[in-house]
Amino acid sequence: MSNTSFQVSCVLVFCMCLGLLITAQSRGQFGFEKPVPVFFFGDSFFDAGNNNYINTTFRANYWPYGETFFKNPTGRFSDGRLISDFIAEYAELPFIPPYLQPGNDQFTYGANFASAGSGALVETSQGLVIDLHSQLSYFKSVRKSLNRKLGDEQTKTLLSRAVYLFNVGGNDYIFPFEKNSSVLGPHPHEEFVGLVIGNITAVIKEIYREGGRNFGFLGLDPLACLPYSRAVVEGQNRGGCFDKITPYVKLHNKLLPKLLQKLERELKGFRFSLSQIYEFLTERINHPSKYGFEEGKVACCGSGPYRGIYSCGGKRGTKEYDLCKNVSEYVYFDSGHPTERIFQQIADQFWNGTPNSTVSYNLKTLFEIKY
Repeated sequence: MSNTSFQVSCVLVFCMCLGLLITAQSRGQFGFEKPVPVFFFGDSFFDAGNNNYINTTFRANYWPYGETFFKNPTGRFSDGRLISDFIAEYAELPFIPPYLQPGNDQFTYGANFASAGSGALVETSQGLVIDLHSQLSYFKSVRKSLNRKLGDEQTKTLLSRAVYLFNVGGNDYIFPFEKNSSVLGPHPHEEFVGLVIGNITAVIKEIYREGGRNFGFLGLDPLACLPYSRAVVEGQNRGGCFDKITPYVKLHNKLLPKLLQKLERELKGFRFSLSQIYEFLTERINHPSKYGFEEGKVACCGSGPYRGIYSCGGKRGTKEYDLCKNVSEYVYFDSGHPTERIFQQIADQFWNGTPNSTVSYNLKTLFEIKY
């Protein structure tokens, strides 16, 4: 009798385990329990090392980049992690490797297409970066790869749940001044900003057509007051910020939310999160001690006024450079890129920001939407 009871118990336990396994597999198949994938587009604030694999001088694959967290250079333009790395952590994902990294063919967690120095316009640093439309082409290749591995239905589910993050536009406004380009010549600043916003719009709509529904955007930072910009102005004996860029940046930050609200009305299921970081960074530049920093205007690594000459690591023409002793005291790591501490603070605001009349979702909410 006891033997029979034991056998019955074993059968019941086996059936229960089998049922749990089938349920888990079923739920996994339809994506309810799997982490939400993330796809990164844009420039150096997100680039985990794609520029290591293209023919360009816009690289950070040498010391002292990566000195604090990774203990070696990875191609990230900072002393450690970037916004993209922190967002992946918060979303309970592994770090998303650069799309061009050899052997990177697993995209169920997402992909990182960002390229340092790139912009929304093809003309921005043309031939030296992966522009936004090329990043879109890479995304379409990933969609095809997922379709081959998962099938059409699972791919549609994955892409509709995924979050698509953008940090793009800043280099489009810096590049013409940096290179004395004629790009700005025929365009008043309203028209030029419209070109940049228009290119971003086209890419968003293409991703939407491919199945994307959840989008996140960073507004532009105070480009006129980067250590690099201050060094340019210092060289012209004017002091302060390079204010010629400011009208472009402020108009971009004004038009971007209007564009996103328009898309939200026009595209069924379109959702967005937007984090404006202009005032956020301006505060830390002008009042560093209020936020736990010692230096807001001078970079940790570089040379010349404000260490604003792009020579960190001595690999881009200028061999000599200075490196600060304690990077955690600085807002900027090099002439144009914040330290890991600042990137983490930006990521925290992006993730946990309070919704307002312009933005209905913070980033965390987009990752938590149930389907």
